Amino acid sequence: MRFITWVINGLLFILALGFAIKNTAPTELRFFFFTGDYVWNFPLVIYLLVFFVAGVVAGLLSVIPSYFRGRREIARLRKDVRLAAKPAPGSVAARDLDPPVPPVGGF
Repeated sequence: MRFITWVINGLLFILALGFAIKNTAPTELRFFFFTGDYVWNFPLVIYLLVFFVAGVVAGLLSVIPSYFRGRREIARLRKDVRLAAKPAPGSVAARDLDPPVPPVGGF
């Protein structure tokens, strides 16, 4: 199974490398809100990489609140389980109810 995963990862890498090599033409990026002639000239693959990374970062930032909320919920549930597993003071389960040991020597 690991071999198949490595093969698929290798094919995806070769596909991405080919895509990057084919998209090296300089591309102009003009900004909408800036006045004047504010232009970036980079290869298309650089723009794609930058916006892909920005999307990954935005996605991870959007997951952070629910991640920590889930961790707090798990900690609370673990505490509830730990408290539920403890016997209440004075209950039968809390007292030592070891069976009596028979006397040595048959007495």
